[in-house]
Amino acid sequence: MAFPVMTTGIINSVVFGSYSNALDFLTQSQRNDRSQGKAASSAHVYTAGCFSGMVQVLVSAPIDLVKVRLQGQTTAERYRGPTHCVAVILKGEGPRGLFRGGLALTLRDVPCYGLYFLPYEAILKALTETDKQPGTFAILIAGGSAGVVTWAFATPMDVIKARLQMSGAGGREYNGVLHCMRVSIREEGLRVFFKGLLLNSLRAFPVNAITFLTYESLMGFFCPPPHS
Repeated sequence: MAFPVMTTGIINSVVFGSYSNALDFLTQSQRNDRSQGKAASSAHVYTAGCFSGMVQVLVSAPIDLVKVRLQGQTTAERYRGPTHCVAVILKGEGPRGLFRGGLALTLRDVPCYGLYFLPYEAILKALTETDKQPGTFAILIAGGSAGVVTWAFATPMDVIKARLQMSGAGGREYNGVLHCMRVSIREEGLRVFFKGLLLNSLRAFPVNAITFLTYESLMGFFCPPPHS
C-alpha cells in the first residue's frame, strides 16, 4: 500500500491541474470568472476531462502497473518492493514493459475522466444557489456521485487492464485488449466486466467526495474569489 499512497497525490495533481488549465483554455476564461456565473458548457467540461485523463495516463501507467503487480503476487519471491518491481520489469521487458496494459488504461481513463467531471459540475451547480459559492455539503455530494458514476463506466475496462498487466508476471498471456475481452467473455460471460463494481462504488463515494473537497478548499485558498 505504501506505493499507491505515495503516488496518488502526484496523479491527482496531474488530473486536476490538466483539467483546470484545459478548461481555462477552452472557455477562454479563468476559474473565478466561471464561479461568478459564466459557467462552462458540458462539451467544454467533458473535453477538458478527457484531456486530463490522457495526460495522467502517461504518469499513472507505470505506477498502476507496479501497484497491480505487487498486489497480485501471492508471495514476496518475485518482487521485494516497488523499486525491485520496476527493476525486474525494465530488465525483462525494457521501458515498454512499464506501459503494459497502457492501451486498456487509456481506453478506460480518457472517456471516463470526461464523465468524472461532468456529473460533478452538474450536481454542484444544482446544489448551489445562484451567485453563491458551493458549500461543503454540495461539494461532498457532487464529488462522491461523480466517483460512483465514473466507476460504473470504468469497471469493465479496469478488469481488462488488470488482466493485461498481470500477463507479464506469471498470469495468463493475452495478445491484446480485444483478445483479452474475447477470452474473458467466452470463459466467464458478460458478468466478468462487472467484477468489483460494488466494491469500487462503495470506495468511490467517500474517496472522491474528500478528493473534490480538498481540491476546492485548496483552490479557494490559493485562488480566492474577488469579493473575498
